[in-house]
Amino acid sequence: MTEAVICQQDEGARRWFYGGGVHTWKVTAEQSGGAFLLFEDDLVAGKRTPLHQHPDSDETFLMLAGEILVHLDGEELSVGPGGVAMIPRGVPHAFLVTSPTARMLCLQTPGCGQAFFFGASHPLADSETDGPVDFDKVMASAKENGGMVPLGPPPFAAG
Repeated sequence: MTEAVICQQDEGARRWFYGGGVHTWKVTAEQSGGAFLLFEDDLVAGKRTPLHQHPDSDETFLMLAGEILVHLDGEELSVGPGGVAMIPRGVPHAFLVTSPTARMLCLQTPGCGQAFFFGASHPLADSETDGPVDFDKVMASAKENGGMVPLGPPPFAAG
């Protein structure tokens, strides 16, 4: 049986994601009984993901601030503050931060991809705001933990 979770704005475990960005975990898969995972992602301009898919979970981005360009199954669409992008499981996608900074909530349902995110990140102290970008660690976590399947390099033009 799961229990209620209350997590205020400045609360939650902070982790540096080796693909770039600070994750603040709001609800873990364990807390939701595996139903979902939810984290806030703080990003900077130019952060881009490789083309990838999540084979066993749907991924939803709710933009809190800033803007991203989402490459979704071959099409590119801009998502700004208050906007939502929902990517069904198995659909190839990537995103690029086009504003100076961006902040979004990332929801995955079910929460089976959490081991990937934890394997591709490390805990941050409250005073830390960034860390090294190391896509080899991201790819190693995908191979070891599942949850994400890399399909190719970022599909966006170099900028």
